[in-house]
Amino acid sequence: MANKIKKGDTVVVLRGKEKGKVGEVLRVIREENRVVVKGINLVKKHLREIPNVREGGIYEIEAPIHVSNVMLLCPKCEKPTRVGIRTVIEKDNLRKYRFCKKCNENIDLIREKVIKVRAER
Repeated sequence: MANKIKKGDTVVVLRGKEKGKVGEVLRVIREENRVVVKGINLVKKHLREIPNVREGGIYEIEAPIHVSNVMLLCPKCEKPTRVGIRTVIEKDNLRKYRFCKKCNENIDLIREKVIKVRAER
């Protein structure tokens, strides 16, 4: 599965009790297809004290939510959008971009690779 949501992206929550909220992706867990979004899906965690490290108590932390329940907020058109991957070949470079399917603008560069051209015999 293509990695269409990355750390640092701004996303909108589509489903659940946090529906409609906007937040930044803090972590992507690819094995489980989940993302951790800042300020979204807060749960209370009871932690024991570790001397000279942290105080014990009840802490609120962000829990992961499934990637299908969030949608990328396009930085260009400021709307929730699906993400596509576009491959562009320019001279001897192969570039892959993530792009917004609503406004058709490139979001960012995923990968750049130099193509070696073989000489004719």
